[in-house]
Amino acid sequence: MLMTFTAWCNSHLRKAGTQIENIEEDFRDGLKLMLLLEVISGERLAKPERGKMRVHKISNVNKALDFIASKGVKLVSIGAEEIVDGNVKMTLGMIWTIILRFAIQDISVEETSAKEGLLLWCQRKTAPYKNVNIQNFHISWKDGLGFCALIHRHRPELIDYGKLRKDDPLTNLNTAFDVAEKYLDIPKMLDAEDIVGTARPDEKAIMTYVSSFYHAFSGAQKAETAANRICKVLAVNQENEQLMEDYEKLASDLLEWIRRTIPWLENRAPENTMHAMQQKLEDFRDYRRLHKPPKVQEKCQLEINFNTLQTKLRLSNRPAFMPSEGRMVSDINNAWGCLEQAEKGYEEWLLNEIRRLERLDHLAEKFRQKASIHEAWTDGKEAMLRQKDYETATLSEIKALLKKHEAFESDLAAHQDRVEQIAAIAQELNELDYYDSPSVNARCQKICDQWDNLGALTQKRREALERTEKLLETIDQLYLEYAKRAAPFNNWMEGAMEDLQDTFIVHTIEEIQGLTTAHEQFKATLPDADKERLAILGIHNEVSKIVQTYHVNMAGTNPYTTITPQEINGKWDHVRQLVPRRDQALTEEHARQQHNERLRKQFAAQANVIGPWIQTKMEEIGRISIEMHGTLEDQLSHLRQYEKSIVNYKPKIDQLEGDHQLIQEALIFDNKHTNYTMEHIRVGWEQLLTTIARTINEVENQILTRDAKGISQEQMNEFRASFNHFDRDHSGTLGPEEFKACLISLGYDIGNDPQKKTGMMDTDDFRACLISMGYNMGEAEFARIMSIVDPNRLGVVTFQAFIDFMSRETADTDTADQVMASFKILAGDKNYITVDELRRELPPDQAEYCIARMAPYSGPDAVPGALDYMSFSTALYGESDL
Repeated sequence: MLMTFTAWCNSHLRKAGTQIENIEEDFRDGLKLMLLLEVISGERLAKPERGKMRVHKISNVNKALDFIASKGVKLVSIGAEEIVDGNVKMTLGMIWTIILRFAIQDISVEETSAKEGLLLWCQRKTAPYKNVNIQNFHISWKDGLGFCALIHRHRPELIDYGKLRKDDPLTNLNTAFDVAEKYLDIPKMLDAEDIVGTARPDEKAIMTYVSSFYHAFSGAQKAETAANRICKVLAVNQENEQLMEDYEKLASDLLEWIRRTIPWLENRAPENTMHAMQQKLEDFRDYRRLHKPPKVQEKCQLEINFNTLQTKLRLSNRPAFMPSEGRMVSDINNAWGCLEQAEKGYEEWLLNEIRRLERLDHLAEKFRQKASIHEAWTDGKEAMLRQKDYETATLSEIKALLKKHEAFESDLAAHQDRVEQIAAIAQELNELDYYDSPSVNARCQKICDQWDNLGALTQKRREALERTEKLLETIDQLYLEYAKRAAPFNNWMEGAMEDLQDTFIVHTIEEIQGLTTAHEQFKATLPDADKERLAILGIHNEVSKIVQTYHVNMAGTNPYTTITPQEINGKWDHVRQLVPRRDQALTEEHARQQHNERLRKQFAAQANVIGPWIQTKMEEIGRISIEMHGTLEDQLSHLRQYEKSIVNYKPKIDQLEGDHQLIQEALIFDNKHTNYTMEHIRVGWEQLLTTIARTINEVENQILTRDAKGISQEQMNEFRASFNHFDRDHSGTLGPEEFKACLISLGYDIGNDPQKKTGMMDTDDFRACLISMGYNMGEAEFARIMSIVDPNRLGVVTFQAFIDFMSRETADTDTADQVMASFKILAGDKNYITVDELRRELPPDQAEYCIARMAPYSGPDAVPGALDYMSFSTALYGESDL
């Protein structure tokens, strides 16, 4: 690289009558550096300092660096002190910057510039040569054939290319270097042995040397210019055809995905278990988080590709692209709408199903618990009611049996509520479509049938006892009192045990606080209940005392009840054990509800910030798309920075998604702290990304239009100002009447002469002109213009369509006549062209493209193999068929 840079500098300094020997030493005082810049730029620099002091040298180098910076070159970490101190790395970096700016940057080939333009130029020039494949500026040049091909392409008399061999790189390189130095005035900047002996030659050295060939051969021939024009037109056609194929494939894939997804979202078949429904919810979350977002991007990219393709077709005067049936953007939007309609409510249905299954599980467990308690109570009751013991009993025994039966009837009545509750729960399970309803119904029916039978047996036994009651006179009042007080107390204890073991489900702190309050009230009744227990036990103790005192033969049992003091004490102890367990369960549930409340507030705090932020950004984008200032590049840069700031906000959306998942996993179904749901945030975020992408695409298309049509920034600003003035509702579109007024305000005469354009006039002159002439816009001409700017007959004109129309009216474009003239140059002014001429003048792929599509020429001067380039040129612009 040092040799290359030195030779390059000397090739220019030679014009000023001087040379350098040591690049880092000879540039230290800045004098030769300033002289070099004056030679290559053709401009005068500031007067240099002739002193030998360090400060004078630094001043000279700074003047040179300032001149480089004034040419738009950004010097990174290169200072005058390093150059004066002879820093080789910094000096070489500075020389490379000068080479890039003054020798490479201005190279332009087919809309590419600098390094890409130079590489394309090399590829175009060496394409016809075998064994030459230029893909870069390092290993592609090692065999020397690339340099020889460049020389032979422009000066074939200097090198006999057919005698060169790919396996002799040293000879090839030295031949190219010697010929270039001797006949082309290109100094020898490279060493052949270094190139061959290096695995990867220095890219900067190769670029510097190759750029000398470009400038040496920069005088392009007329035929090459004509070939470039044809290549440009054909490349546009090929690119547009590829874009059409890409659109069709992407649209087809997206529609197929939508077709497969909609039936899945519309499937509302419920599951029987909570686990299965939660798996469905997890699958739906994966769909929203993993599967749908890429499809949203594909849909957005599809619209962008379609708009870009239509813009390129309009700019190149090609017919508009019409996708195959069913694959229009509107068809995709309709299919997407059906997808979102199917998606709408699916998550809500899942959550409702989970609530329903949770409720069903709770009710089923409650049903089983109450049924088990009732079945345990009824066990043996039928056998007891069928006993005939009263037939052989004594008078006291009969009285006891009657009182016992009365106590049983009280107990039976107390159990009526439980039977009704069991039936009500079974009915609710049926209404909620519980999957195991048949077994529930069978058990419930068995309980009801047994209950009816108990009622009938009870009534029958009472009638039998009452018939015998007249024969019985004495009764043990103490046993009766015990039975009457023990039965309700026992029922109370059973109810208390049932309530203390009853499962509960709550969703808010208020609900659990209500349960806690009720439990505290229950505990407050325990002292009175204990007094009742002691009173009942006192009655039994008194009976025992009487039996012992009077030696009554009672067999130690109470004839009126089966409830013993041991049972009362046992159940009482059980109740006392259940109370702290209930305390613990309520405390744990209270802690869980507090955690859920924190999750609600955590989600709401973020959602209440993100929701308004998204709305604000949507409004800002709306204003930006209407009130754009500065150049289109500034607008595009601003929009991309704006897009980057929006994309950088994505982690907050992901964080909110995480909080939302925690809420769903905790089975939290409502949030009073915010009006924003995750669905609102997702939809808003997707709309925000789509809107900024569309706005950027609109500006890119405006840049493409401006550059292709040669519209100045002032004209673009004028068009934007006029469009915004008549866009009253700031919708970004104009209605037909607004568009007509906008054209008239720009001085466009839409009368009987559709090609006539007037100069600009101010508002007062325009108003006076209209009034004085009784101006009436030609309807036929305006209909023609509307068919151009609104080909889909939507009734609105976008700014892009407006710019396309105005650029078409104010700027020149490639035409079929120009392409025919270019072909005529390649054909040597003949009315036809041959296959050999096409292959000689055009790159292989585009030459074959023309050969495959050109019709045979049938004019009077036709020769064998002649091709008709005139019909081919008109077909490129849609004026005939290929």
